[in-house]
Order: sequence, then structure tokens, then C-alpha cells
Amino acid sequence: MTLAKHDQYEFQRLHGMGDALYDRVVKQAGVSVRIYAPVGSHKDLLPYLVRRLLENGANSSFVHRLVDARCPISDLVQHPYATLSQRKTLSNPQIPLPVGIFEDRANSYSPNIEIESQWLPFSKDVQRFTTQQWQAQPFINGEAVTDLPGHAIKAPHDNRITVGEAKFANAELVDKAISAAQEGYSGWSNTPVKTRADALRKLADLLEDNLAELCAICHMEAGKTIQDAIDEVREAVDFCRYYANQAEQHCSRPISLSQLEGGQTLWQRQGRGVFVCISPWNFPLAIFLGQITAALAAGNSVIAKPAEQTSLIASRAAELIFAAGIPGNAFCLLPGDGAGVGAPLTSDPRISGVAFTGSTETAQLINRALAKRDTDPVPFIAETGGQNAMIVDSTALPEQVVNDAVLSGFASAGQRCSALRILCVQEDIAERIIELLKGAMAEQVVGDPRLHSTDVGPVIDKDAQAGLLAHIDKMKASTNFIAQTPLPAACEHGTFVPPSAFEIQSISELGREQFGPIVHLLRYKASQLDKLIEDINATGYGLTLGIHSRNERTASHIESRIRVGNCYINRNQIGAAVGVQPFGGQGLSGTGPKAGGPHYLMRYTQLTPVQETH
Repeated sequence: MTLAKHDQYEFQRLHGMGDALYDRVVKQAGVSVRIYAPVGSHKDLLPYLVRRLLENGANSSFVHRLVDARCPISDLVQHPYATLSQRKTLSNPQIPLPVGIFEDRANSYSPNIEIESQWLPFSKDVQRFTTQQWQAQPFINGEAVTDLPGHAIKAPHDNRITVGEAKFANAELVDKAISAAQEGYSGWSNTPVKTRADALRKLADLLEDNLAELCAICHMEAGKTIQDAIDEVREAVDFCRYYANQAEQHCSRPISLSQLEGGQTLWQRQGRGVFVCISPWNFPLAIFLGQITAALAAGNSVIAKPAEQTSLIASRAAELIFAAGIPGNAFCLLPGDGAGVGAPLTSDPRISGVAFTGSTETAQLINRALAKRDTDPVPFIAETGGQNAMIVDSTALPEQVVNDAVLSGFASAGQRCSALRILCVQEDIAERIIELLKGAMAEQVVGDPRLHSTDVGPVIDKDAQAGLLAHIDKMKASTNFIAQTPLPAACEHGTFVPPSAFEIQSISELGREQFGPIVHLLRYKASQLDKLIEDINATGYGLTLGIHSRNERTASHIESRIRVGNCYINRNQIGAAVGVQPFGGQGLSGTGPKAGGPHYLMRYTQLTPVQETH
């Protein structure tokens, strides 16, 4: 009050808090004091009041210190500026900045799109690229192969927009690429591990330098929203730096192993040969580079076949790979479809390993193709889909459940391997969850992925759209419809699918995974929890599971019995962080080891004896 230059202000207090203090203010200074009180039902009001009581009752709160006779008046009236001015720095040196949170590597950079001063300049940078035309073509021996038919690439959010042109490889180029990679393997494998690792670190820096362009391609070719596009590039950057460190840790020096007859043998971990990396369209940069960088770091030469829907960003990434110093005969790019490129690659006896992310059905085809070859078995690293569930018991906080379920089920238009498909809710709170879910879905914004206001973008193409819409029609005819987010008129020219929720009676109603923004709610009785877990396990999939419970014993019980690769408790079930939350499944959901984890890179290597010591 003593510093105010005007009287256009008021004080506010919560009813029942600080009465004596504010009565004195009104009496002595005549300043208005607004008293407010929250109004609501018991279940809504009680958590709020507890939070406020904790805040105002804390030892450090002004109200608490005011009535504490041991607290000097001089401490109470000290200006905050004076307190801060006495410090050497305004930041806490014990708390690292985001880029420095990892001890062994730099964290990937990200602008905060919720801070205007960061979002506006970044948005302008991205907009400069959204009208650009990109080109995709095979790269063999570091040279682009351009004398091939072109295929126009359309923007998923508006099929009237041509994003660029892709030229697909054929069987002849597959043979040439394998021969080139075979010749390049020896030189790359014998390149010092530190040199290989430094090239990957250089690639990470180039990705960050080209963040705006890469985000623009993610928008225009893959239909990714702003935050999804940024996270896509960040994950790719993290893979580069993480696997560079892993290679130096595991491949730089021999290890000593005991022999059965006594003595020690020195073994060196090195690459296996030519590795084929087949990546999906839903993470066209992150998984694409995650597979490639692990294989390259281990000393393999690589032939990459990206999903044909997202060849443009793969081709741009290939240019950055070469710019980082990776030789043209150590890395080849072969855009194309599965029949024309994938099948001849995986059936060729010169291939020493395959990394694949995609559908379970395609993974099984690749597995059979590798088994038919008249050669030694090779590693097959597969990460496939999942009929992912979230189990919610009656102790869970409904608002948190719905927030996490909407994010897990509808973010990225439901096109994540880890996305929520089945929301299993204890019947005691099912009605409340459904009520909140309807409200949350009504607030979702579907539309142009380049807009800050958009929550859900398009699905990848017309085939995906048609399959998902057919499933929605089937569910509407056979199950209880819960809610559906409306599609604006502006979506008519894109491959959009409205986020939808249905109530089912049994998991067996679903069959194969629906890879899109569709959530199926299933009620269960508390006494049937173990039966529910058995039903989830019986699907054969085992990728992710969400658990929402404030009962630690219940959460531990579910986690111990469920057969999944990644289990998330009281949070969403998407967005695993490289080096922190290794990601991968079991059963029909993959072979392991988990990507972004300490065992992944070793699968790309083999141990060879160096010498014996006695």
C-alpha cells in the first residue's frame, strides 16, 4: 500500500483465511477486500480446500509467518527485490537447465510453443518451408538416383496440396545397394568408434539446426501437429547422441570373458555386416533414425527402407546423414513399397540383420522370409502394434484419468504404437468417467496440424481413413456410442477421422488393432480385476499398459501380472524418453530389446575373439 501510486487495487482472501489481517487492512486503510469462497460438491471441493490449506498453512506462507511471534517484523516487510538482489544469481545453480539434465550427453532442444516470445519466431521459421516442394529418391554410394518415375506426395490435411515428389527404388537398385553396402562395411566397421560416434553427434547438431524445416515436412507429409513435430525431431536427436555414447561404452575396447577350461579370452564387440532398417510412417524421422544410428554406431553398413508415405523426410534426413560425415557406401536409402523393396531386401542372403517397426502381420512375413534363406540365422529386431489398455480403479482421480486417456488415445490422431485402445474402468466410477470423457472430447479441436489451436490432425492416408471409418460404423451399429468430436468443414479435403469413443462388453469384440483415434471403454467389477488382466494378456499383444490407482498395492498387483513391455502408472502411456524410458514390447508386440535402452545397440553387434591370455 505504501508503494502504490493509485488506489485502483483491492485485496482478496479466501473465506476463513487471514481474517484478522484483512480486518485490520479494512479498518486502518479503508482498502477493499474481496472475500471469495469456492462452491461445489464434496468430491470437487474437498481436494481444492486441502490444497489451499496446505498452501496457506505452510511455514513459509505470509499468513503463517504473520501470526508467528518469533518471526521478526523486518523479515515480513522486506521487499522481494531486496532479497533477490542479495543473491549472486537469480537462477538456482543446483538445478540444471533442460539441455543439461543428462550427465553424459546434451538433451535435445525444443522451443516452448506456449511462450509467445519463443513460439512466434519459431512459427515464422516453419512457415517459410510449408510451401516448399521436397524430393525423395534412392541414394546409393552417396549419389541420388533420379532417373525413375515420380509419385506425387499429397498433404494428409488437404489432399489438394502437393508436398513434393518421391521416386521409388526397384529390384535392380536393391541389388546395387546391397553390393555397395557390402563393400562399404569393412571400411566403416574399421573406422574408429569415436569417429563413428562423433559423426552421429554431428548429425544430431544438424537435425537441431534444421528443426524448422523438419517440422514443416512433418506437418505437410505426415500430418503431425506442432508439438508432435517438435517431439519427432527431438527424439531423433536423442537417439543420435545416446547411441553414440553407447557405442563408445561397449565397442571401444575388448572385454574379458572366462573360459570353461579356465583362463580368459578377450572379445571385441563389432558390427555384423549389412543391416536393413525398415521404418514406419507414424514416426518417420525418430524411428527411421533410431534404427539407422544404432546400426551405424555399432559398425554396420545400413540400407534403409522408409515407409512410402513418408519418403520425403527420410530423403532429407539422408542428406543430413551424408553431411555429418557418414560415407555413401556405409548408408543407402531405398524408398519404395514393401513388395518392390522390402521383400527382396529381407530375402537376400547377404543381409546380416533386420530392424523393423510396423504391423505384426508384416513382421511375421519378414520373419518367415529370413528363415527361408539358406544362410546362418540373423538378428530380427521388431517393434509392432498393441491392443493397449488402461486399467482404472475406483480410487483414481477421474479428472486425471480422462486427461491422460484423451492424450493417450487421441494425440497424434491415435497413430502411435503405444496409443490407448481399451479404457478399462471399474464400474463404480464408470458413469463419472464417461461424463468427463464426453466433455473433454467436445473440447478437442480437429484440423490443420500447422495451427497452434489444433489438438488432432489427420490420419496418414485414404486407406487408413477408410478402414477406421468402417470400424466406427461397425461400432455404432453394434455397441454403445459414447461420444465423437465433430469435424469442421475445413477437414473435408483431408484424411481426417473424428476422435470417437464406444462402450464394449468384452475385449474379444475388437479383433485386430484399430490404428487411429478410437477408444473403447470397458467396465469391470472390482472382483473381476484378475480376469480382466487375463483377458488383456490373452490378446497376445504386450506393448503398453496404463494404470490409474491411488492404491499402491493394486497398482503393484496389476504391474506384476500384466505382460507388457512398458507399464505407466498415474500418467499417460505415450511418449517414452530415449535413455530414460526404453521402449518395446513382447509377444505379438515385438521381439526386444527395447529401443533407447542399454541393451538395444548390442543386438546390432557380434563378439569376436581378440586373443587369449593365461
